[in-house]
Amino acid sequence: MGRPVVLSNGQLFVGLDESGLVHDFYYPYVGLENLTNARSIQHKIGVWADNTFSWTDDGSWNVHVDFEIDALISDITMTSEQLGISLHFSDFIDSLNNSLIRHITVTNDHDKERDVRLFMHQVFQISRAGRADTALYVPDEHYILDYKGRYCLLIAGKIADSEDSFDQYAVGNYGIEGKAGTFSDAEDGELSGNAVEHGGVDSVIRFQKHIRGKQSVIVDYWIVAASSQNDVQVIHNEYKHKKMEDRLHSVRQYWQLWLSSGHPIPDFHRRSVQHSLLIIKAHCDERGSVLASGDSSIFNYGRDYYCYCWPRDAMYALWPLIQLGHYKEAKTFLEFARDTMHKDGYLMHKYQPDRAIGSTWHPLIHNRHKELAIQEDETASVIYLLGIYYDSSEDKAFVENLYHSFVVPCANFMSRFLDQATGLPHASYDLWEEKFLTSTYTVSLVIAALMTASKLADVVNQPDDSLRWKNVATDIRNHLNALCPDGIFVKGYLLNEKGDLIYDNCMDISNLYGPYMFSGLQLDDHRIAATARVIEERLTNPGPGGGIIRHEQDGYFLNRHLYQGNPWIVSSLWLAQYYQASQQHDKAIKLLEWAINHELPSGALSEQFDPEDSSPLGVTPLVWSHAEMVNTILYLNSQT
Repeated sequence: MGRPVVLSNGQLFVGLDESGLVHDFYYPYVGLENLTNARSIQHKIGVWADNTFSWTDDGSWNVHVDFEIDALISDITMTSEQLGISLHFSDFIDSLNNSLIRHITVTNDHDKERDVRLFMHQVFQISRAGRADTALYVPDEHYILDYKGRYCLLIAGKIADSEDSFDQYAVGNYGIEGKAGTFSDAEDGELSGNAVEHGGVDSVIRFQKHIRGKQSVIVDYWIVAASSQNDVQVIHNEYKHKKMEDRLHSVRQYWQLWLSSGHPIPDFHRRSVQHSLLIIKAHCDERGSVLASGDSSIFNYGRDYYCYCWPRDAMYALWPLIQLGHYKEAKTFLEFARDTMHKDGYLMHKYQPDRAIGSTWHPLIHNRHKELAIQEDETASVIYLLGIYYDSSEDKAFVENLYHSFVVPCANFMSRFLDQATGLPHASYDLWEEKFLTSTYTVSLVIAALMTASKLADVVNQPDDSLRWKNVATDIRNHLNALCPDGIFVKGYLLNEKGDLIYDNCMDISNLYGPYMFSGLQLDDHRIAATARVIEERLTNPGPGGGIIRHEQDGYFLNRHLYQGNPWIVSSLWLAQYYQASQQHDKAIKLLEWAINHELPSGALSEQFDPEDSSPLGVTPLVWSHAEMVNTILYLNSQT
């Protein structure tokens, strides 16, 4: 189950699942820490009417989860024919405070007046082991406080246009000592009023209102996050006396202003562009990190989340933002990269949003030799991004600020991280994080990065640096035939101790995209054209669902083993971009339409899809998928 709606303000990030329920709640960084118990249960919503109770995720409700067209505000409807109740949610994160606000319209679909009770359940796991959290009811200011150390979460709400707040509550244990959770206390329509519990905890609050036939009431529910009880209580007291419709309007204006502050968005697939931009922006922490995905559900199927900042993913995410004139996010990320760079001039595999080094599966030894546990393309990606930023912004002062502290060490590292025997970059891990080799993709991006560094050296009047890096890039380009043993770009090779090149002939979409996009070769170069033909033969139409796989024998999330791999948005749109560049417009449009047809109703894009039934696989949303969606639409629009 993915996150079709993600909400964020650059510090607090919330993911809503396909039932419209809170499933991820990250604070104080976008992607760190996840304070929910999302691996086992999401926050639940229950409704009682006419002595009948139902949870909205019990299968009897018709649920539609969407975004507003131009704001990080949900547009969710939940309808129960059995109860005769409809709920509409406009969910948002306050642009002024770290608060999730659910603006809920509760409608009585019957003709007669009825007693309707709305139950809002929350289950946090602030301590990693599910122990030592405390939840308690605070009577003076009428709220539930869930806390552990410096993490404080305040839960409360009110019925709009009245003095009414929640009228009942219950606090209990969840997930320990055989206890399922206090949420079950709601199922008779009444809550026990238990006021405190510690350990693994959850809580429920109730809003009750007699609603006339065919009429609605609005319930505003909020969760405030801060580092102390006093801080959350100050915000809570503000909300008690404010119209949340005003906050909703302000947040809507905030996002509309952000979208309009850049260059005009073309009408060509405008909805997909805007939703993708908003999803990318939601994953940008205000301190520089760009999260790959906030969808924590992958932890149930793997060993880790995607809640890290990969420099490569960040480059691709920020590229379309820069194209559309949004520069702030790129600047803060580039400073993040400078500050996390190794002293020897390279970037590590990935980073936590707080700038700590992320987890890795790359060893420091390969074939009994010490090696760097890096993907060199990530270092190259960020230098290339700085060039994109400068070309668009002409911000010479920012380049000067980063030149000696970041550009010089990175460019010097890439200039010396070479094998004398081949004249090409030394082996590192490939962009898919699977193989240790000198890959076509990485070599191509290193060429682009060194040429970018040379250009930036000219900007700051450093001609010696410029000439040196340009010469290295040119020399690497002149040795590209080592990656084309039969006139076709292969995945790469490994240089063994005897000086032999052990080729990996796997056909990979990056074998084409790297040379086409980054190497500086002309599009009509026979090696690129030949590689494209083989890519078409081996990676297209992996199954009835269509699309393009990453590479041959791609086993990642592969359930149907008669196929070579699952189709990915990134690989499909990379080929679409190549088709457009090579004047094959109809093929490009077909792949773009395939990608758009694989959006969730909210516009969220998964990483990959089942080759037969096209069901989403991997994380949803994947920021990189959305970046390529925007890049492809902008490129195709500019060429038509």
